Amino acid sequence: MRQVDMTVATGNFESARHVDLLPEGHRCRGIHGHSFQASVFAALRDDWGPFPGGEVSALRQRMEQALEPLNYVHLNKVIHQPTDENIARWIRTRLAMPGIDRIAVQSTKNQGVDLDRDGMAHVWRRHQFQAAHRLPNVPPGHKCGRMHGHGFEVIVHANQDLGSRVLSIDYDHLDEIWAPLQESLDYRCLNEIEGLDNPTSELISSWLWERLKQQLPEMSWITVFETASCGANFDGHHYRIWKDFTLDSAVQQKRASRGTVQSRIHGHTYKLRLHLKASLDTVMGWTIDFGDVKTIFDPIFKKLDHQPLYEIADLGDSDTASVACWIYETTKVDLPQLFRVDLYETDGCGVIVAEDMEGPALPV
Repeated sequence: MRQVDMTVATGNFESARHVDLLPEGHRCRGIHGHSFQASVFAALRDDWGPFPGGEVSALRQRMEQALEPLNYVHLNKVIHQPTDENIARWIRTRLAMPGIDRIAVQSTKNQGVDLDRDGMAHVWRRHQFQAAHRLPNVPPGHKCGRMHGHGFEVIVHANQDLGSRVLSIDYDHLDEIWAPLQESLDYRCLNEIEGLDNPTSELISSWLWERLKQQLPEMSWITVFETASCGANFDGHHYRIWKDFTLDSAVQQKRASRGTVQSRIHGHTYKLRLHLKASLDTVMGWTIDFGDVKTIFDPIFKKLDHQPLYEIADLGDSDTASVACWIYETTKVDLPQLFRVDLYETDGCGVIVAEDMEGPALPV
């Protein structure tokens, strides 16, 4: 069985700040506030937690302690120039623990920074547009062959360390380069736009890449959410897709210390994300049909959803790490394109099991 590659913990804090290195007149030079969210992704030693399977809760407690000095304060009194990037660097230093792969900071739902293991800062900004489309090459009877619509979301990711700017890439700059595309896509039928006659998530992502990369050479990935539960990523060469599921399951951790809450029968509403990679089918315009992913995974989903996981004979234990590894190994048999499983037991707290960690750092 695969080993967990990353344990993830997330915490929140409410703070005010001003960023006076920004140009005069910029709205963020004045004092303002955010409901921040910060996450740590760490490759932990086997003996890091209080017991096997206790790593998620232990890392969550560690993260909450690290963030406490930032909650309900004026950040400038704690961090010099508290940009999202500098907050991430402060958190990494404050955690002072081995195995940190990245720190993610979101100042709003639509923007944030990911600080990778090499100290490079990747900024991202989310945009939305409302549009209709149909997929002309699907088999007769496929629901996507009918004209329908989505509230699409796009995330533009940029590695600001690749550029030569004196200042970090400003979120406003990402908005500026996105604005012409917003005008082209919003409240439109995508099939009528040149180059989007077959507007799959994958082909929308590469269409956007071609138009944004020349304006933003630092761009590293483009992400397209077709719905809230599925989408595609593109980096100029490779496509990745994902499909989300929600599982409502009962658990009882066999290896938990006596008297701990994990030793009792309890439950979670898990958020599960399956990541897949494959070559682009040039006729269909996709790597894998999202519907096929759902169909193939459905028997496994039914074993987990509204079920007591501690009764699954070959699971071993029902902690989040064991469940994620079991999902990976079981699903991989019939869905070989699978390369990563993210499983969160609570918001932003869980584990990642992966062959590789390629792809953009999506918001948790």
